[in-house]
Amino acid sequence: MTYQLKSNFKMFALNSNRKLSIEMARLLGCELGKSSVSRFSDGEIQINIEESVRGSEVFLVQSTSQPGNEHIMELLIMIDALKRASARIINVVIPYYGYARQDRKARSREPITSKLIANLLETAGATRVLTMDLHAPQIQGFFDIPVDQLLGVPILSKYFENKGLDDIVIVAPDNGGVVRARKMASHLHAPIAFIDKRRPKPNVAEIMNIVGNVEGKNAIIIDDLIDTAGTITLAANALAEKGAKAVFACCTHPVLSGPAISRIESSAITELVITNTIELPEEKMINKITTLSVAPLLVEAIDRIHNEKAVSPLFE
Repeated sequence: MTYQLKSNFKMFALNSNRKLSIEMARLLGCELGKSSVSRFSDGEIQINIEESVRGSEVFLVQSTSQPGNEHIMELLIMIDALKRASARIINVVIPYYGYARQDRKARSREPITSKLIANLLETAGATRVLTMDLHAPQIQGFFDIPVDQLLGVPILSKYFENKGLDDIVIVAPDNGGVVRARKMASHLHAPIAFIDKRRPKPNVAEIMNIVGNVEGKNAIIIDDLIDTAGTITLAANALAEKGAKAVFACCTHPVLSGPAISRIESSAITELVITNTIELPEEKMINKITTLSVAPLLVEAIDRIHNEKAVSPLFE
């Protein structure tokens, strides 16, 4: 597909996800803007934009994946640089929006960090945010600028549809994931089940019981992100014990920190399907993992925003 880009279109990428940015530029038929990120000797970030952006509509691609704090600072400094260089519009493309898990005060004296990040992005000078699968959709309301949240479910569903599995059941790994599981179930015309679990403290999951029929079925667990893989692997093992024929897992954001890879390796998961909103290092790319690209979806959204067409068809 050929995209029509106006003369004022520019796309820049920072360090968090270069492969995805290069693929997006290739699909759009444009060059990535010239900029450099360097460090002062004490580690402070220095950014230089090496071409004119005056009056431009800029799309800036950066996931806030590990190391998250570095990537957030890079992003904020780059937005400030673009604003001071008189860019007319600064669209920030954040495939993975970090700090999204702290979206409310669950206990007293806790921060709401996803609101803080929203404030920082706006103060720096972002005029629009394009992102994928926010951990909590209400984070869109933390911004006073437009936020477009694209969904990974259609991409993941398409993959499993093409796989041609029979007797599928879609499994939500916790109560909060039921809406997402339902979306995938409607794509694949499959029933859903969910795992009722109690979490004693963060990143420690405790499986309780499975609600729904999984015996003799191909179970597909869906989540928005997998971090330490504790929840997903316990869920997979519980499904296998309950007589599931095979257990697949999928998510949009493969954070996969700490013991995640070794847990997935030794779990009942047959295949883990992820997207490239976060760039995985080579050592984490085990045989069980299949990566799907979100570049075509992001590029379609960028084209619609740039040419002032409706983005809503992409949410279907």
